[in-house]
Amino acid sequence: MYPGNRNFRRMAGRMGMDMKEIPEVTEVVIRTADRELVITKPVVNEVESKENTTFVVVADGYEEREVEKPQFSEDDVDIVCLKTGVDRDRAVAALTECEGEVATAIVRLASG
Repeated sequence: MYPGNRNFRRMAGRMGMDMKEIPEVTEVVIRTADRELVITKPVVNEVESKENTTFVVVADGYEEREVEKPQFSEDDVDIVCLKTGVDRDRAVAALTECEGEVATAIVRLASG
């Protein structure tokens, strides 16, 4: 347990919140549109109140990674959806698998 955890739990309890540690967390990943923050060996606490749940993540450090952006546009996704009748998620998955090649994604989805 994180050293400051005890005081935080007491304060949270006085404010009507319930705090408990989530055991055996090995990694927390926060994804944004263009990067990932990878937090290894974190201490994660779940703080529940009447209105919401908050997660408190404490760690010694993190690693920042850039996320590769897909090599296709929203128009490409729309074309694949239109030509194959699949939903957006399947079209994106096919385009990702085919490295943005629209025709290859359409053929792959159409054939099965």
